[in-house]
Amino acid sequence: MNDKFPNFTVLANSQRRFTPFSRALVGHIPTIAITPVADGRTGAYESNIAGTWRLVEKVYNLITHNVRLPEGTPIRVVVAPEIVYGARTGALAQEHYVREGVSANIWVSRSWAYSDELMSACMGVGSSEWQQAAYGLNQTDRPGAVWLKAFTAAMDEKKRPIFCIYSPDLEDEASDLSPYVAERLLRFARCAAAVAEMRGKNYLSVGSASMGIIGSDVRRNLMHHYLGMGTVSYDMVGVKGRMERGLYDHEELDKAVEFMKHNVAIQYGEGKRPLGNEELLRECLKMTLIVKDLMVGNPKLAESKAGRAQGFKADVEFAQGCNAIAAGTQGQRQWTDLYPNFDMTESLLGSSFDWNGFRTPMVCATENDSKNAIGMLIAQLVSGMPQLFADIRTNWTVASIKKSTGKDVSKICPDGMIDKRNSGAGSLDYAINVPSLVKGWEKMSVQDIARTIRHDVGLQKRLIAEAFKATTYMAANLEYFPGDGLSSRFSTPGGAPMTAYRYNVVGDLMTCSVVEGETVDLPEPVARHISDVTDKTWPETFWKPRGMSSFEYMSRIGPNHDANSFGLIGADMLTINAMLRIPVDMHNVPAAQVFRPTLWDRFGQDDFRACSALGPLYV
Repeated sequence: MNDKFPNFTVLANSQRRFTPFSRALVGHIPTIAITPVADGRTGAYESNIAGTWRLVEKVYNLITHNVRLPEGTPIRVVVAPEIVYGARTGALAQEHYVREGVSANIWVSRSWAYSDELMSACMGVGSSEWQQAAYGLNQTDRPGAVWLKAFTAAMDEKKRPIFCIYSPDLEDEASDLSPYVAERLLRFARCAAAVAEMRGKNYLSVGSASMGIIGSDVRRNLMHHYLGMGTVSYDMVGVKGRMERGLYDHEELDKAVEFMKHNVAIQYGEGKRPLGNEELLRECLKMTLIVKDLMVGNPKLAESKAGRAQGFKADVEFAQGCNAIAAGTQGQRQWTDLYPNFDMTESLLGSSFDWNGFRTPMVCATENDSKNAIGMLIAQLVSGMPQLFADIRTNWTVASIKKSTGKDVSKICPDGMIDKRNSGAGSLDYAINVPSLVKGWEKMSVQDIARTIRHDVGLQKRLIAEAFKATTYMAANLEYFPGDGLSSRFSTPGGAPMTAYRYNVVGDLMTCSVVEGETVDLPEPVARHISDVTDKTWPETFWKPRGMSSFEYMSRIGPNHDANSFGLIGADMLTINAMLRIPVDMHNVPAAQVFRPTLWDRFGQDDFRACSALGPLYV
């Protein structure tokens, strides 16, 4: 036994295995610190103790009760071991936070405190990667604003972005946090948690570039510099190898096939097809299991007993997966010229359910469009909702609809609408208006809607039943996919609030576009005409942006793909992009909802200048 390394002999002699973990993805649960501060002078400090801790308790309860990861895991919140009032107490807080794995911090004060010199604010507590916010109480006898402005000025001078939280109205310390303060605290917390959840995970690139689409050119350095993520490339011959060697859970495949055969409408097409009906379904579901295994691993693939029973050779390495928080599949053309497309894979993984019931969606982008996958990942983390990958297929104006169908839709979409349609890989949740399942949803945040569904088995069953009922899987268009495939077909109901977004790359600069709007119900003859002249085997979502014409959206959005989220999450997207130092090139978020660090004010609220001065978060 080595005295310096007591476990060394055990580790050196052990065989490798699939090490279990409490979550599907390995990583520290995002942890936010709350750091109370106060005036250190004798008397002033003592008079602030009780009120400061009451304020901390309110912030603590707000975040712990409301901020969750998409699978429902609550984020961790830790508090400084004592109120910080000088360099040593700041160092004690820092030491505690390092042990706890903190990645974001909220400073809280109800009165004046020494904002820079004594608090070690920019040296002792936190690191340059931490997200920082400060909340100062707005009261007449306790000038939290005086400390707050002095503190944020100190942070700005040191180029340490910090979000400033201060109520526009006087606060009553005997009451709950004001709605304005609570909203800002929650927005900061959920966005900071999303930043932390991405860090250290991977993007799985299954294949490479699809049909010359620039979005599927996976930029490794940009993933690392902006998101703190790695990239794993897995050649598609590896997928075929797993299929041929039977390296997947055969029992799970049988279960999936039986469920889909008896619970989901499937139209296999007519005439001569590359594969028989059940063979096609099995191949599509087999690919689904394999991509999932590649993303998060599968301990069964390491089990010799399971391998012998199911006819595959167990392999610990192949069981591990890539710890991928998002993925994309190349598909076209080299794969789909010969084999079924990945539409069923992408649609099922991206949904909040599969043959096993309700679960956490997995981001899997069509055509390996990694820039769209980034957006889907970020939006899912901040909203708690599954995301919709779509082609920005066609801009339809009122005039063009009238000319084509004779119908006047000026009262429905006076500024036109976008036909968002793709090859059948969209999340099946978008076959229905998911938010409307929750009573009172119109007055709820999308995060509260997601949390309500996550805790209500009855709502989950209703969601699954209605979404499957509204979906038909249809045989692929052989003109596009000679190897066949099964594409989901549905039409998203109108009236659902929905935010569109897209991440773009210009050289080595990443930008983001965010536009809020809502889905549209078109008259049946109009919807039928649009389907018939496009591809009626594909899912469709008719959407209108708020405050701009559909033509303006079509003209200004970047590539041919965008992604979409239930709910109006534009303000969250602006906040998290500021955290990541990704400038937003287009948005329609109301000015009152924009929440960025105070440093942005020093640059005249110019997102590009602020992000340029700071550089990406992880450089």
